Amino acid sequence: MPADEDFVERRARYRVLTAGYVGDRVASTVSYVEDGPVRAIIDPGMVRDRSRILRPLARLGVRPADITDIVLSHHHPDHTLHCALFPRARVHDHWAIYAQDVWTSRPAEGFSLSPSIRLMETPAHTAQDITTLVGTPRDVVAFTHLWWNSEGPTPDPLASHPRSLRPQRARVLSIATRIVPGHGAPFVPPRGRSSR
Repeated sequence: MPADEDFVERRARYRVLTAGYVGDRVASTVSYVEDGPVRAIIDPGMVRDRSRILRPLARLGVRPADITDIVLSHHHPDHTLHCALFPRARVHDHWAIYAQDVWTSRPAEGFSLSPSIRLMETPAHTAQDITTLVGTPRDVVAFTHLWWNSEGPTPDPLASHPRSLRPQRARVLSIATRIVPGHGAPFVPPRGRSSR
C-alpha cells in the first residue's frame, strides 16, 4: 500500500453521519465521503432509527439516490443493515463490487473508488475486513473496524484473527492521521501507538 503522499489527489471531504456505540445497544458508525462524482456511504448498519443516517445526509443536500457507492468494512449485520436505503449504489466488500445483478470479483487491496478514496485489506476482526482510506486536504482518514472506538479494545474480544490486530493497526497508522472507528467518534491516534 502506498504511503499517504502517494494518493493521486487529496481532495475528498467526509462527514460522520452518526457515531456508533457498543453496550446494551449497538450502532455502527455511518459515514459519508465525497470525491468529485463519487458519493459513498461507509457501513450503513444498525442505528436507532434510519433518520440518523438520512437526516444528516439531507442537511448536506444529498438524497439516497445520489449515493454512488457503499463500502462495507465487513459482513456483520450491524454494519450492513441499511444498504437498501441507497438504491443506485454499487456495493464494495473485500472481494467484489455488486451492482444490480452484476457481481464483479476483484481484491479490495489497493482498489480506488476515486483518486482520493482507496481500499485496503485489513483482516483482524473478521477475515473479510477492509479499511477505507480517504485523502482529504488535512488528513488521511481511515474508516476501519480495527478499532471499535478510541479505546480499542485491545484485544478485540470478537476478533476471528486476533494475532493480526496489532500488525494491521500499525499498517493503518503508517498511512492514516485520523481514525473513524466502527463504533465510535473519529479520533487522532497517539503517535507511535498501534496497540490501542
